[in-house]
Amino acid sequence: MPLTVNVHEAKTHFSRLLEQAHAGQEIVLAKAGKPYARLMPLAPTGVKRQPGRLTGRVTENFFEPLPTEELDAWEGK
Repeated sequence: MPLTVNVHEAKTHFSRLLEQAHAGQEIVLAKAGKPYARLMPLAPTGVKRQPGRLTGRVTENFFEPLPTEELDAWEGK
């Protein structure tokens, strides 16, 4: 459950709230008692790409030309 904090308190204790968010706590900032913004940890960065990871999963028909009906659909015809 997110922690709700008013803007004045958030200004006063921003460093502490930032540490809590970094630790995984979701914090809702409220203005005049109404939710205004959300402070939460960033999503972890994506997995490092690895060339050749899909070797053997792409078959030869992947490289075949698309049927006319599908090409027309992609072109909005």
